[in-house]
Amino acid sequence: MTSRKVNIMIIVLAAVVFLLILHHNLLGLSDILKRQGSDVSAVGFQRIDFLPEAPEEKIIVDVPVVITAVESRLGGVIAAINSISSNTQSSVTFYIVTMNDTKEHLRSWLGDTKLKNIKYKILDFDPQVLEGKIRADERAKPLTFARFYLPDLVPAVEKIIYLDDDVIVQGTYNYIGYFDYKKETIRKLGMKASTCSFNPGVFVANLTEWKRQNITRQLEKWMELDIAEELYSKTLAGSITAPPLLIVFYKMHSSIDPMWHVRHLGSSTGKRYSIQFVYSARLLHWNGHFKPWGRAASYSEIWEKWYIPDPTGKFSIIRRHTDAEGAK
Repeated sequence: MTSRKVNIMIIVLAAVVFLLILHHNLLGLSDILKRQGSDVSAVGFQRIDFLPEAPEEKIIVDVPVVITAVESRLGGVIAAINSISSNTQSSVTFYIVTMNDTKEHLRSWLGDTKLKNIKYKILDFDPQVLEGKIRADERAKPLTFARFYLPDLVPAVEKIIYLDDDVIVQGTYNYIGYFDYKKETIRKLGMKASTCSFNPGVFVANLTEWKRQNITRQLEKWMELDIAEELYSKTLAGSITAPPLLIVFYKMHSSIDPMWHVRHLGSSTGKRYSIQFVYSARLLHWNGHFKPWGRAASYSEIWEKWYIPDPTGKFSIIRRHTDAEGAK
């Protein structure tokens, strides 16, 4: 046999061996694919968890808003809720804190008007938690202290927006000046009467951090100290809830965009801002004595846009022209 024939036979044998090995490997790969069939797509490509160029799926985040509902101010609550629900594209859940005498009235007002489709929960506030923490002759209503107990009212929520009932969303009094700075307990804090602080009627709270720092107990401590030492001025009237909040959160808060809290609208009957400025603001706050549902208030026509008449007829707006008509 010539050397040429030997070389040809070697090449043929090598080719046969190569084909046998290739066939064996393909069979092994087939078995692997069958065993891992749940991890591959129909065309045999393995699924991946990250696509750099793929658009992110939009996640709907529920925005929790807490507001208290007092019977005599229920029209304010309705107007505030209507303005929020009408001016947001977010999913909002309203946590309305109230007491037994207001529940049915509130349900009727919400259920028999355009607000019947909003997401809301009515929460009970137990005034018993205030025993020993406020004076018996206090003019402030128990519900004004509900904001002290936010983690107890909405325990499953991490962050909340708290709003007073005299606000309108469409896109202060410097309470710190009401402390009695002659009191030793206040002087030790190193606070100055001229210091500017936040308005406790509009704020965003991290309830996880609130619980971690035991803020509720800190607030209760300052309520109890007021009973013992009369720390806060008697001129506060309904704003007696402000001092403990301002003390506890002193230098522990961040400011929000001023256009998201245009306040002092209830401090007088005069108009302290231009109408253009008020219309461009995102949140209006009638903090003060002159409420927009009362006889004399500035910019009440803006508030009235969001007011929904009470289907039960129990609540009505008081206006100067009404008095004039009644006198005829």
